[in-house]
Amino acid sequence: MRHLRIATFVFPLLMAGAVAHATPSPAMAPDTLLLPETLVLPPLPDTFPAASVPLGDRRDYAEVKSDFPMWKGPFGPTWDSISAPYPEEVAWLRQAKFGFWVHFGPQAVGECGDWYARRLYQRDYPAYKAHLKKYGHPSQVGYKDVLRTWNPEHLDPEAYTRLFYEAGARYLFILGVHHDNYDLWNSRYQPWNSVNIGPHRDLLGEWAAAIRAQGMHFGITFHHEYTWWWWQTAFECDSTGPYAGVPYDGRLVYESAEGRWWEPYPLQWLYGINLREYKTMDEFVNRPEEGIFTRHQDYACWYTTQWALRIEDAIEKYDPDFIYTDGNTLQPFCGIRTGTGTRSNAAQRVIASYYNRALKKHGEVDVFSIVKFHPAGRRGIVTTFENTVPKGIKRDQMWIGEVPVGDWFYAEGIDYNAVSVVRYLLECVSRDGNCAVNIPIRPDGSLDSACVDMLHEIGAWMQVNAAGIYGSRAWRVWGESPLTPATMTPRGKLGRRQAEVPFTTGDFRFTLGADSALYAYCMQVPRAGETLVIRSLSRETAQVKAVSLMGSDAPVEWRQTRNALILSCPAEVEQCRITATFRIEVSR
Repeated sequence: MRHLRIATFVFPLLMAGAVAHATPSPAMAPDTLLLPETLVLPPLPDTFPAASVPLGDRRDYAEVKSDFPMWKGPFGPTWDSISAPYPEEVAWLRQAKFGFWVHFGPQAVGECGDWYARRLYQRDYPAYKAHLKKYGHPSQVGYKDVLRTWNPEHLDPEAYTRLFYEAGARYLFILGVHHDNYDLWNSRYQPWNSVNIGPHRDLLGEWAAAIRAQGMHFGITFHHEYTWWWWQTAFECDSTGPYAGVPYDGRLVYESAEGRWWEPYPLQWLYGINLREYKTMDEFVNRPEEGIFTRHQDYACWYTTQWALRIEDAIEKYDPDFIYTDGNTLQPFCGIRTGTGTRSNAAQRVIASYYNRALKKHGEVDVFSIVKFHPAGRRGIVTTFENTVPKGIKRDQMWIGEVPVGDWFYAEGIDYNAVSVVRYLLECVSRDGNCAVNIPIRPDGSLDSACVDMLHEIGAWMQVNAAGIYGSRAWRVWGESPLTPATMTPRGKLGRRQAEVPFTTGDFRFTLGADSALYAYCMQVPRAGETLVIRSLSRETAQVKAVSLMGSDAPVEWRQTRNALILSCPAEVEQCRITATFRIEVSR
Protein backbone atom coordinates (compact mmCIF):
# COMPACT_ATOMS: atom_id res chain seq x y z
CA MET A 1 0.00 0.00 0.00
CA ARG A 2 1.31 3.46 -0.87
CA HIS A 3 0.90 6.10 1.83
CA LEU A 4 0.93 9.75 0.83
CA ARG A 5 3.38 11.76 2.88
CA ILE A 6 1.72 14.06 5.40
CA ALA A 7 3.34 17.35 6.37
CA THR A 8 5.28 17.46 9.62
CA PHE A 9 2.50 19.35 11.38
CA VAL A 10 -1.00 17.94 11.90
CA PHE A 11 -3.72 19.86 10.08
CA PRO A 12 -7.33 19.41 11.28
CA LEU A 13 -9.04 16.60 9.40
CA LEU A 14 -11.05 13.55 10.23
CA MET A 15 -9.90 10.00 9.51
CA ALA A 16 -12.31 8.22 7.21
CA GLY A 17 -14.81 6.14 9.11
CA ALA A 18 -13.80 7.55 12.47
CA VAL A 19 -16.12 9.44 14.74
CA ALA A 20 -14.89 12.91 15.62
CA HIS A 21 -14.66 13.77 19.29
CA ALA A 22 -13.81 17.32 20.35
CA THR A 23 -13.28 18.37 23.90
CA PRO A 24 -14.88 21.76 24.61
CA SER A 25 -12.88 24.33 26.51
CA PRO A 26 -14.35 25.70 29.74
CA ALA A 27 -15.21 28.95 27.98
CA MET A 28 -16.95 27.23 25.07
CA ALA A 29 -20.65 28.10 24.85
CA PRO A 30 -23.05 25.14 25.14
CA ASP A 31 -24.66 26.10 21.83
CA THR A 32 -21.40 25.80 19.87
CA LEU A 33 -21.01 23.06 17.28
CA LEU A 34 -18.09 20.89 18.36
CA LEU A 35 -16.06 20.40 15.22
CA PRO A 36 -13.19 17.89 15.23
CA GLU A 37 -9.68 18.99 16.08
CA THR A 38 -7.69 16.64 13.85
CA LEU A 39 -7.80 13.99 11.17
CA VAL A 40 -5.50 12.38 8.64
CA LEU A 41 -5.79 10.84 5.22
CA PRO A 42 -6.58 7.12 5.16
CA PRO A 43 -4.09 4.67 3.63
CA LEU A 44 -4.25 4.79 -0.17
CA PRO A 45 -3.96 1.86 -2.59
CA ASP A 46 -1.16 1.70 -5.14
CA THR A 47 -1.88 3.62 -8.34
CA PHE A 48 -2.82 1.46 -11.32
CA PRO A 49 -2.19 2.32 -15.01
CA ALA A 50 -4.46 4.86 -16.66
CA ALA A 51 -7.86 3.60 -17.83
CA SER A 52 -7.27 0.10 -16.43
CA VAL A 53 -10.09 0.00 -13.86
CA PRO A 54 -13.79 0.24 -14.74
CA LEU A 55 -15.94 2.58 -12.71
CA GLY A 56 -18.36 0.76 -10.45
CA ASP A 57 -22.09 0.74 -11.09
CA ARG A 58 -23.61 3.26 -8.69
CA ARG A 59 -26.69 1.07 -8.28
CA ASP A 60 -24.52 -1.56 -6.58
CA TYR A 61 -23.43 0.84 -3.84
CA ALA A 62 -25.58 1.99 -0.96
CA GLU A 63 -25.53 5.62 0.10
CA VAL A 64 -22.91 6.11 2.82
CA LYS A 65 -24.31 7.71 5.97
CA SER A 66 -21.98 10.44 7.18
CA ASP A 67 -21.21 10.93 10.86
CA PHE A 68 -19.54 14.34 11.06
CA PRO A 69 -20.94 16.70 13.74
CA MET A 70 -24.22 18.46 13.08
CA TRP A 71 -26.56 20.77 14.94
CA LYS A 72 -29.47 18.92 16.50
CA GLY A 73 -33.08 19.85 15.89
CA PRO A 74 -36.16 18.97 13.83
CA PHE A 75 -34.23 18.72 10.55
CA GLY A 76 -32.64 15.35 9.84
CA PRO A 77 -30.18 14.24 7.13
CA THR A 78 -32.79 13.12 4.58
CA TRP A 79 -34.53 15.19 1.93
CA ASP A 80 -37.95 14.44 3.41
CA SER A 81 -36.83 15.50 6.88
CA ILE A 82 -35.37 18.71 5.45
CA SER A 83 -38.58 19.51 3.58
CA ALA A 84 -41.21 18.75 6.22
CA PRO A 85 -40.40 21.40 8.89
CA TYR A 86 -39.31 24.07 6.39
CA PRO A 87 -41.50 27.19 5.88
CA GLU A 88 -43.15 27.88 2.53
CA GLU A 89 -40.50 30.40 1.49
CA VAL A 90 -37.88 32.76 2.89
CA ALA A 91 -39.44 36.22 3.05
CA TRP A 92 -36.23 38.17 2.55
CA LEU A 93 -35.44 36.42 -0.76
CA ARG A 94 -38.88 37.29 -2.11
CA GLN A 95 -38.29 40.92 -1.15
CA ALA A 96 -34.67 41.17 -2.36
CA LYS A 97 -35.16 39.72 -5.86
CA PHE A 98 -31.99 41.14 -7.45
CA GLY A 99 -28.40 40.32 -6.54
CA PHE A 100 -24.88 40.05 -7.87
CA TRP A 101 -22.44 37.18 -7.99
CA VAL A 102 -18.85 37.68 -6.79
CA HIS A 103 -17.34 34.71 -8.62
CA PHE A 104 -13.81 35.86 -7.97
CA GLY A 105 -10.64 34.00 -7.11
CA PRO A 106 -7.15 33.18 -8.38
CA GLN A 107 -8.43 31.61 -11.59
CA ALA A 108 -8.99 35.16 -12.83
CA VAL A 109 -5.24 35.43 -13.48
CA GLY A 110 -5.60 33.50 -16.73
CA GLU A 111 -7.85 36.26 -18.11
CA CYS A 112 -9.48 33.60 -20.27
CA GLY A 113 -12.73 32.85 -18.45
CA ASP A 114 -13.88 29.86 -16.42
CA TRP A 115 -11.95 26.72 -15.41
CA TYR A 116 -8.47 28.14 -15.89
CA ALA A 117 -6.96 25.86 -13.22
CA ARG A 118 -8.06 22.67 -14.97
CA ARG A 119 -7.49 23.86 -18.52
CA LEU A 120 -3.97 25.19 -18.05
CA TYR A 121 -3.06 21.47 -18.21
CA GLN A 122 -4.99 20.92 -21.47
CA ARG A 123 -3.17 21.93 -24.66
CA ASP A 124 -6.34 22.53 -26.68
CA TYR A 125 -7.53 25.39 -24.46
CA PRO A 126 -6.51 29.06 -24.39
CA ALA A 127 -5.68 28.65 -20.70
CA TYR A 128 -2.71 26.42 -21.58
CA LYS A 129 -1.25 29.06 -23.90
CA ALA A 130 -1.97 31.84 -21.42
CA HIS A 131 -0.19 29.90 -18.68
CA LEU A 132 2.83 29.20 -20.87
CA LYS A 133 3.16 32.88 -21.66
CA LYS A 134 2.69 34.18 -18.13
CA TYR A 135 4.22 31.46 -15.93
CA GLY A 136 5.89 28.72 -17.93
CA HIS A 137 5.27 25.08 -18.71
CA PRO A 138 2.88 23.32 -16.29
CA SER A 139 5.38 20.54 -15.66
CA GLN A 140 7.64 23.16 -14.09
CA VAL A 141 5.23 25.86 -12.87
CA GLY A 142 1.69 24.76 -12.08
CA TYR A 143 -1.39 26.11 -10.39
CA LYS A 144 0.18 25.86 -6.94
CA ASP A 145 2.65 28.53 -8.06
CA VAL A 146 -0.19 30.71 -9.36
CA LEU A 147 -1.70 30.63 -5.88
CA ARG A 148 1.57 31.62 -4.23
CA THR A 149 1.92 34.78 -6.33
CA TRP A 150 -1.73 35.84 -6.62
CA ASN A 151 -2.32 39.20 -4.97
CA PRO A 152 -5.66 41.00 -5.62
CA GLU A 153 -4.31 44.17 -4.02
CA HIS A 154 -7.04 46.40 -5.46
CA LEU A 155 -9.94 44.28 -4.21
CA ASP A 156 -12.07 46.49 -1.94
CA PRO A 157 -15.11 44.57 -0.65
CA GLU A 158 -16.43 47.59 1.24
CA ALA A 159 -16.38 49.90 -1.79
CA TYR A 160 -17.69 47.20 -4.13
CA THR A 161 -20.54 46.27 -1.80
CA ARG A 162 -21.62 49.90 -1.71
CA LEU A 163 -21.39 50.09 -5.52
CA PHE A 164 -23.45 46.90 -5.91
CA TYR A 165 -26.08 48.22 -3.49
CA GLU A 166 -26.35 51.46 -5.44
CA ALA A 167 -26.81 49.37 -8.60
CA GLY A 168 -29.88 47.79 -7.00
CA ALA A 169 -28.53 44.51 -5.59
CA ARG A 170 -29.92 43.44 -2.23
CA TYR A 171 -27.95 40.21 -1.83
CA LEU A 172 -24.62 38.82 -3.00
CA PHE A 173 -23.27 35.40 -3.86
CA ILE A 174 -19.69 35.19 -2.55
CA LEU A 175 -17.37 32.48 -3.86
CA GLY A 176 -16.02 30.41 -0.97
CA VAL A 177 -14.14 27.75 -2.89
CA HIS A 178 -14.21 26.84 -6.56
CA HIS A 179 -13.30 23.52 -8.19
CA ASP A 180 -9.65 24.50 -7.75
CA ASN A 181 -9.91 23.49 -4.06
CA TYR A 182 -8.50 26.80 -2.74
CA ASP A 183 -10.51 28.23 0.17
CA LEU A 184 -10.95 31.99 0.15
CA TRP A 185 -11.11 32.29 3.92
CA ASN A 186 -9.12 31.35 7.02
CA SER A 187 -10.08 27.74 6.54
CA ARG A 188 -9.76 25.34 9.43
CA TYR A 189 -9.81 22.26 7.20
CA GLN A 190 -7.90 23.34 4.08
CA PRO A 191 -4.32 24.62 4.40
CA TRP A 192 -4.46 25.83 0.79
CA ASN A 193 -6.35 29.02 1.59
CA SER A 194 -6.10 32.76 1.04
CA VAL A 195 -4.71 33.46 4.52
CA ASN A 196 -1.84 30.97 4.26
CA ILE A 197 -0.98 31.32 0.58
CA GLY A 198 -1.29 34.23 -1.85
CA PRO A 199 -2.88 37.46 -0.62
CA HIS A 200 -2.74 36.51 3.09
CA ARG A 201 -6.23 37.93 3.51
CA ASP A 202 -9.47 36.45 4.79
CA LEU A 203 -11.36 37.49 1.67
CA LEU A 204 -14.62 35.85 2.67
CA GLY A 205 -14.45 37.54 6.06
CA GLU A 206 -13.91 40.92 4.42
CA TRP A 207 -16.94 40.45 2.17
CA ALA A 208 -19.12 39.25 5.04
CA ALA A 209 -18.29 42.29 7.16
CA ALA A 210 -18.90 44.73 4.30
CA ILE A 211 -22.23 43.16 3.34
CA ARG A 212 -23.55 43.14 6.88
CA ALA A 213 -22.52 46.77 7.32
CA GLN A 214 -24.48 47.65 4.16
CA GLY A 215 -27.59 45.87 5.46
CA MET A 216 -27.60 43.30 2.66
CA HIS A 217 -27.86 39.51 2.61
CA PHE A 218 -25.24 37.10 1.31
CA GLY A 219 -24.56 33.46 0.63
CA ILE A 220 -21.37 31.44 0.34
CA THR A 221 -20.86 29.20 -2.67
CA PHE A 222 -19.02 25.89 -2.51
CA HIS A 223 -17.88 24.14 -5.70
CA HIS A 224 -15.36 21.64 -4.31
CA GLU A 225 -17.51 18.54 -4.79
CA TYR A 226 -15.95 18.35 -8.28
CA THR A 227 -12.37 18.62 -7.17
CA TRP A 228 -11.30 14.99 -7.05
CA TRP A 229 -12.10 14.26 -10.70
CA TRP A 230 -11.75 17.85 -11.96
CA TRP A 231 -8.03 17.98 -11.08
CA GLN A 232 -7.05 14.82 -12.97
CA THR A 233 -5.57 16.92 -15.79
CA ALA A 234 -2.75 17.94 -13.42
CA PHE A 235 -1.56 14.30 -13.46
CA GLU A 236 -1.27 14.16 -17.26
CA CYS A 237 1.51 15.34 -19.63
CA ASP A 238 2.02 16.77 -23.10
CA SER A 239 1.74 14.12 -25.82
CA THR A 240 3.93 16.01 -28.32
CA GLY A 241 6.51 18.79 -28.33
CA PRO A 242 9.61 19.44 -26.23
CA TYR A 243 7.90 18.38 -23.00
CA ALA A 244 6.27 15.24 -24.39
CA GLY A 245 5.95 12.61 -21.68
CA VAL A 246 7.04 14.94 -18.86
CA PRO A 247 4.31 14.79 -16.21
CA TYR A 248 2.68 18.01 -15.07
CA ASP A 249 3.20 19.15 -11.51
CA GLY A 250 0.43 16.92 -10.14
CA ARG A 251 3.18 14.28 -9.98
CA LEU A 252 4.64 16.19 -7.01
CA VAL A 253 1.81 14.86 -4.86
CA TYR A 254 3.81 11.62 -4.78
CA GLU A 255 7.24 13.19 -4.22
CA SER A 256 8.91 14.53 -1.09
CA ALA A 257 8.24 18.22 -0.40
CA GLU A 258 11.18 18.54 1.97
CA GLY A 259 12.90 21.88 1.48
CA ARG A 260 10.33 23.15 -0.99
CA TRP A 261 8.12 26.17 -0.39
CA TRP A 262 4.95 24.06 -0.18
CA GLU A 263 6.38 21.69 2.43
CA PRO A 264 3.95 22.96 5.13
CA TYR A 265 1.02 22.52 2.75
CA PRO A 266 0.65 18.96 1.41
CA LEU A 267 -0.07 19.02 -2.32
CA GLN A 268 -2.61 16.22 -2.09
CA TRP A 269 -4.80 18.74 -0.28
CA LEU A 270 -4.79 20.90 -3.41
CA TYR A 271 -4.62 18.50 -6.36
CA GLY A 272 -6.07 15.45 -4.65
CA ILE A 273 -4.78 12.07 -5.80
CA ASN A 274 -4.31 10.40 -9.17
CA LEU A 275 -7.56 8.67 -10.13
CA ARG A 276 -6.77 8.26 -13.82
CA GLU A 277 -6.77 4.49 -13.40
CA TYR A 278 -10.55 4.67 -13.78
CA LYS A 279 -11.81 4.48 -17.34
CA THR A 280 -13.05 7.74 -18.91
CA MET A 281 -11.10 9.98 -16.50
CA ASP A 282 -8.92 11.12 -19.43
CA GLU A 283 -11.78 11.26 -21.92
CA PHE A 284 -14.59 13.48 -20.70
CA VAL A 285 -14.74 17.17 -21.59
CA ASN A 286 -16.70 18.74 -18.74
CA ARG A 287 -17.59 15.90 -16.35
CA PRO A 288 -17.86 12.09 -16.19
CA GLU A 289 -21.12 10.33 -16.97
CA GLU A 290 -21.46 8.25 -13.81
CA GLY A 291 -19.77 5.64 -11.65
CA ILE A 292 -18.04 4.81 -8.40
CA PHE A 293 -14.31 4.93 -7.56
CA THR A 294 -14.41 1.35 -6.33
CA ARG A 295 -10.85 1.07 -4.99
CA HIS A 296 -10.99 4.40 -3.16
CA GLN A 297 -14.09 4.26 -0.98
CA ASP A 298 -12.12 4.89 2.24
CA TYR A 299 -10.68 7.96 0.56
CA ALA A 300 -14.20 8.89 -0.62
CA CYS A 301 -15.44 8.81 2.97
CA TRP A 302 -12.59 11.09 4.02
CA TYR A 303 -13.18 13.34 1.00
CA THR A 304 -16.91 13.84 1.61
CA THR A 305 -16.24 14.48 5.30
CA GLN A 306 -13.63 17.11 4.56
CA TRP A 307 -15.98 18.63 1.97
CA ALA A 308 -18.67 18.95 4.63
CA LEU A 309 -16.44 20.22 7.43
CA ARG A 310 -15.16 23.05 5.25
CA ILE A 311 -18.74 24.18 4.67
CA GLU A 312 -19.55 23.90 8.36
CA ASP A 313 -16.42 25.85 9.23
CA ALA A 314 -17.47 28.72 6.96
CA ILE A 315 -21.02 28.68 8.32
CA GLU A 316 -19.78 28.93 11.90
CA LYS A 317 -17.37 31.74 11.07
CA TYR A 318 -19.58 33.93 8.84
CA ASP A 319 -23.24 33.01 9.49
CA PRO A 320 -24.38 33.28 5.84
CA ASP A 321 -27.99 33.74 4.77
CA PHE A 322 -27.70 30.86 2.31
CA ILE A 323 -25.25 28.26 1.08
CA TYR A 324 -24.79 27.01 -2.48
CA THR A 325 -23.45 23.75 -3.86
CA ASP A 326 -22.62 23.43 -7.53
CA GLY A 327 -23.44 20.53 -9.84
CA ASN A 328 -25.57 19.34 -12.73
CA THR A 329 -27.45 16.50 -11.07
CA LEU A 330 -29.93 16.07 -8.22
CA GLN A 331 -27.45 16.43 -5.34
CA PRO A 332 -23.74 16.23 -4.53
CA PHE A 333 -22.19 12.75 -4.30
CA CYS A 334 -24.88 10.71 -6.02
CA GLY A 335 -22.64 8.74 -8.40
CA ILE A 336 -23.92 10.56 -11.50
CA ARG A 337 -22.25 13.25 -13.64
CA THR A 338 -20.72 15.90 -11.33
CA GLY A 339 -21.55 13.62 -8.40
CA THR A 340 -19.43 10.79 -9.82
CA GLY A 341 -17.16 8.85 -7.45
CA THR A 342 -19.28 7.85 -4.47
CA ARG A 343 -22.74 7.95 -2.94
CA SER A 344 -23.12 9.87 0.31
CA ASN A 345 -25.68 11.81 2.33
CA ALA A 346 -23.09 14.45 3.26
CA ALA A 347 -25.09 17.20 1.56
CA GLN A 348 -28.31 16.34 3.39
CA ARG A 349 -26.46 16.27 6.71
CA VAL A 350 -24.83 19.68 6.10
CA ILE A 351 -28.14 21.27 5.10
CA ALA A 352 -30.07 19.77 8.02
CA SER A 353 -27.38 20.99 10.41
CA TYR A 354 -27.49 24.46 8.84
CA TYR A 355 -31.26 24.74 9.33
CA ASN A 356 -31.12 23.46 12.90
CA ARG A 357 -28.41 26.03 13.56
CA ALA A 358 -30.64 28.82 12.22
CA LEU A 359 -33.38 27.78 14.65
CA LYS A 360 -30.89 27.80 17.50
CA LYS A 361 -29.11 31.04 16.59
CA HIS A 362 -31.87 33.09 14.91
CA GLY A 363 -35.03 31.65 16.41
CA GLU A 364 -36.39 30.83 12.94
CA VAL A 365 -35.38 29.23 9.66
CA ASP A 366 -34.50 32.38 7.73
CA VAL A 367 -31.82 30.70 5.62
CA PHE A 368 -31.91 28.45 2.58
CA SER A 369 -29.72 26.13 0.54
CA ILE A 370 -29.21 26.10 -3.20
CA VAL A 371 -28.80 22.66 -4.75
CA LYS A 372 -28.77 23.04 -8.51
CA PHE A 373 -31.16 20.78 -10.43
CA HIS A 374 -32.83 19.61 -7.23
CA PRO A 375 -36.37 18.53 -8.15
CA ALA A 376 -39.39 20.66 -7.30
CA GLY A 377 -41.94 19.54 -4.74
CA ARG A 378 -39.74 19.76 -1.65
CA ARG A 379 -39.45 22.86 0.49
CA GLY A 380 -36.14 24.05 1.83
CA ILE A 381 -34.12 23.80 -1.39
CA VAL A 382 -33.74 26.61 -3.91
CA THR A 383 -32.65 25.75 -7.43
CA THR A 384 -31.01 27.86 -10.14
CA PHE A 385 -31.19 28.30 -13.89
CA GLU A 386 -27.72 29.02 -15.25
CA ASN A 387 -27.57 31.30 -18.31
CA THR A 388 -31.28 30.80 -18.97
CA VAL A 389 -34.78 30.94 -17.45
CA PRO A 390 -37.75 28.55 -17.31
CA LYS A 391 -40.05 28.48 -20.31
CA GLY A 392 -42.98 29.72 -18.26
CA ILE A 393 -43.92 30.92 -14.80
CA LYS A 394 -42.38 28.64 -12.15
CA ARG A 395 -44.04 28.76 -8.72
CA ASP A 396 -43.44 25.19 -7.51
CA GLN A 397 -40.13 26.09 -5.84
CA MET A 398 -38.08 29.20 -5.27
CA TRP A 399 -35.43 29.71 -7.91
CA ILE A 400 -32.69 32.11 -8.96
CA GLY A 401 -31.51 32.81 -12.48
CA GLU A 402 -27.71 33.04 -12.45
CA VAL A 403 -25.60 34.36 -15.29
CA PRO A 404 -22.25 36.09 -15.77
CA VAL A 405 -21.49 39.27 -17.62
CA GLY A 406 -18.95 37.95 -20.11
CA ASP A 407 -17.75 34.88 -18.20
CA TRP A 408 -17.61 33.41 -14.70
CA PHE A 409 -13.98 34.47 -14.29
CA TYR A 410 -12.45 37.51 -15.90
CA ALA A 411 -11.65 37.37 -19.60
CA GLU A 412 -10.47 39.89 -22.15
CA GLY A 413 -12.98 41.59 -24.43
CA ILE A 414 -16.04 41.57 -22.14
CA ASP A 415 -18.98 43.59 -23.42
CA TYR A 416 -20.39 45.47 -20.43
CA ASN A 417 -23.97 46.17 -21.33
CA ALA A 418 -26.65 47.26 -18.86
CA VAL A 419 -29.39 46.44 -21.36
CA SER A 420 -28.50 42.74 -21.31
CA VAL A 421 -28.55 42.68 -17.49
CA VAL A 422 -31.93 44.41 -17.18
CA ARG A 423 -33.46 42.18 -19.83
CA TYR A 424 -32.28 39.04 -18.05
CA LEU A 425 -33.58 40.40 -14.74
CA LEU A 426 -37.01 40.93 -16.29
CA GLU A 427 -37.07 37.45 -17.82
CA CYS A 428 -36.47 36.09 -14.30
CA VAL A 429 -38.84 38.16 -12.18
CA SER A 430 -41.70 37.93 -14.69
CA ARG A 431 -41.54 34.14 -14.22
CA ASP A 432 -41.58 34.43 -10.40
CA GLY A 433 -37.84 34.01 -10.00
CA ASN A 434 -34.93 35.94 -8.60
CA CYS A 435 -31.80 37.05 -10.43
CA ALA A 436 -28.06 37.00 -9.65
CA VAL A 437 -25.58 38.42 -12.18
CA ASN A 438 -21.84 37.83 -11.95
CA ILE A 439 -19.67 40.94 -12.14
CA PRO A 440 -16.20 40.09 -13.53
CA ILE A 441 -13.30 41.28 -11.38
CA ARG A 442 -9.80 41.61 -12.78
CA PRO A 443 -6.96 39.44 -11.38
CA ASP A 444 -5.65 42.34 -9.28
CA GLY A 445 -9.08 42.92 -7.75
CA SER A 446 -9.97 46.00 -9.79
CA LEU A 447 -13.01 46.61 -11.98
CA ASP A 448 -12.85 47.75 -15.59
CA SER A 449 -14.11 51.33 -15.95
CA ALA A 450 -16.74 50.08 -18.42
CA CYS A 451 -17.97 47.69 -15.73
CA VAL A 452 -18.42 50.56 -13.27
CA ASP A 453 -20.31 52.55 -15.94
CA MET A 454 -22.59 49.55 -16.52
CA LEU A 455 -23.33 49.26 -12.80
CA HIS A 456 -24.22 52.95 -12.62
CA GLU A 457 -26.58 52.55 -15.58
CA ILE A 458 -28.27 49.54 -13.96
CA GLY A 459 -28.61 51.56 -10.76
CA ALA A 460 -30.24 54.44 -12.63
CA TRP A 461 -32.77 52.04 -14.16
CA MET A 462 -33.50 50.45 -10.78
CA GLN A 463 -34.11 53.85 -9.16
CA VAL A 464 -37.00 54.37 -11.56
CA ASN A 465 -38.32 50.84 -11.85
CA ALA A 466 -37.58 49.06 -8.56
CA ALA A 467 -41.19 49.18 -7.31
CA GLY A 468 -42.06 46.41 -9.75
CA ILE A 469 -39.00 44.33 -8.83
CA TYR A 470 -38.54 44.18 -5.05
CA GLY A 471 -41.11 41.93 -3.40
CA SER A 472 -42.81 41.19 -6.72
CA ARG A 473 -44.51 38.04 -7.92
CA ALA A 474 -45.40 36.69 -11.31
CA TRP A 475 -48.72 37.87 -12.74
CA ARG A 476 -51.18 35.73 -14.67
CA VAL A 477 -48.79 35.61 -17.66
CA TRP A 478 -45.08 36.41 -17.81
CA GLY A 479 -45.32 38.58 -20.90
CA GLU A 480 -46.60 38.99 -24.40
CA SER A 481 -45.20 39.46 -27.88
CA PRO A 482 -46.64 40.20 -31.31
CA LEU A 483 -44.68 37.27 -32.70
CA THR A 484 -45.10 33.52 -32.35
CA PRO A 485 -42.97 32.20 -30.81
CA ALA A 486 -42.48 35.22 -28.59
CA THR A 487 -39.29 37.23 -28.86
CA MET A 488 -37.05 36.27 -25.95
CA THR A 489 -33.76 37.33 -24.44
CA PRO A 490 -31.44 34.54 -25.69
CA ARG A 491 -29.77 32.17 -23.27
CA GLY A 492 -26.06 32.40 -22.60
CA LYS A 493 -23.55 34.66 -20.91
CA LEU A 494 -24.59 38.29 -21.00
CA GLY A 495 -23.28 40.74 -23.56
CA ARG A 496 -24.07 42.25 -26.93
CA ARG A 497 -26.12 39.27 -28.08
CA GLN A 498 -28.80 39.85 -25.42
CA ALA A 499 -28.68 43.63 -25.78
CA GLU A 500 -29.27 43.56 -29.53
CA VAL A 501 -32.39 41.38 -29.55
CA PRO A 502 -34.90 43.19 -31.80
CA PHE A 503 -37.72 43.67 -29.31
CA THR A 504 -40.60 45.84 -30.48
CA THR A 505 -43.01 48.09 -28.60
CA GLY A 506 -45.41 45.14 -28.65
CA ASP A 507 -43.11 43.12 -26.37
CA PHE A 508 -43.93 43.30 -22.65
CA ARG A 509 -42.90 41.62 -19.43
CA PHE A 510 -45.20 41.73 -16.40
CA THR A 511 -44.80 41.60 -12.63
CA LEU A 512 -47.25 41.97 -9.78
CA GLY A 513 -45.67 44.41 -7.35
CA ALA A 514 -45.64 44.24 -3.58
CA ASP A 515 -48.10 47.17 -3.72
CA SER A 516 -50.56 44.96 -5.70
CA ALA A 517 -50.13 47.05 -8.83
CA LEU A 518 -49.36 45.44 -12.18
CA TYR A 519 -46.11 46.56 -13.81
CA ALA A 520 -45.83 46.31 -17.58
CA TYR A 521 -42.31 46.66 -18.94
CA CYS A 522 -42.23 47.65 -22.60
CA MET A 523 -39.05 46.01 -23.85
CA GLN A 524 -38.40 48.67 -26.49
CA VAL A 525 -38.70 52.32 -25.51
CA PRO A 526 -41.52 53.78 -27.67
CA ARG A 527 -41.71 57.18 -29.34
CA ALA A 528 -43.70 60.09 -27.97
CA GLY A 529 -47.33 59.75 -29.04
CA GLU A 530 -46.92 56.11 -30.04
CA THR A 531 -49.90 53.83 -29.35
CA LEU A 532 -49.21 50.69 -27.35
CA VAL A 533 -51.54 47.71 -27.23
CA ILE A 534 -51.43 45.26 -24.29
CA ARG A 535 -53.62 42.32 -25.27
CA SER A 536 -53.18 40.57 -21.93
CA LEU A 537 -55.25 43.35 -20.31
CA SER A 538 -58.62 42.95 -21.98
CA ARG A 539 -61.75 43.85 -20.02
CA GLU A 540 -62.39 40.14 -19.52
CA THR A 541 -59.01 39.77 -17.79
CA ALA A 542 -58.93 42.70 -15.39
CA GLN A 543 -60.61 46.03 -14.76
CA VAL A 544 -58.03 48.79 -15.20
CA LYS A 545 -58.44 51.73 -12.81
CA ALA A 546 -55.36 53.87 -13.49
CA VAL A 547 -52.19 53.92 -15.59
CA SER A 548 -48.98 55.89 -14.99
CA LEU A 549 -45.50 55.99 -16.49
CA MET A 550 -42.71 55.17 -14.04
CA GLY A 551 -40.30 58.04 -13.57
CA SER A 552 -42.75 60.64 -14.88
CA ASP A 553 -45.66 62.72 -13.60
CA ALA A 554 -47.03 63.18 -17.11
CA PRO A 555 -50.53 61.73 -17.52
CA VAL A 556 -50.97 58.67 -19.71
CA GLU A 557 -54.02 58.53 -21.96
CA TRP A 558 -55.56 55.08 -22.00
CA ARG A 559 -58.68 53.14 -22.75
CA GLN A 560 -59.60 49.54 -22.15
CA THR A 561 -61.52 47.58 -24.74
CA ARG A 562 -62.92 44.14 -24.85
CA ASN A 563 -59.64 42.92 -26.38
CA ALA A 564 -56.84 45.04 -24.92
CA LEU A 565 -55.54 47.99 -22.95
CA ILE A 566 -54.55 50.77 -25.34
CA LEU A 567 -52.07 53.44 -24.23
CA SER A 568 -50.93 56.68 -25.82
CA CYS A 569 -47.36 57.48 -24.80
CA PRO A 570 -46.64 60.97 -23.43
CA ALA A 571 -43.67 62.95 -24.70
CA GLU A 572 -41.76 62.10 -21.51
CA VAL A 573 -41.58 58.46 -22.55
CA GLU A 574 -38.52 59.25 -24.64
CA GLN A 575 -36.62 59.98 -21.42
CA CYS A 576 -36.93 56.31 -20.46
CA ARG A 577 -33.87 54.10 -20.67
CA ILE A 578 -33.84 50.37 -21.55
CA THR A 579 -37.59 49.96 -20.90
CA ALA A 580 -40.68 52.10 -20.58
CA THR A 581 -42.50 50.84 -17.51
CA PHE A 582 -46.18 51.40 -16.81
CA ARG A 583 -47.77 51.03 -13.40
CA ILE A 584 -51.31 49.76 -13.84
CA GLU A 585 -53.87 49.63 -11.06
CA VAL A 586 -56.37 46.81 -11.56
CA SER A 587 -59.37 45.69 -9.57
CA ARG A 588 -58.97 41.99 -10.29
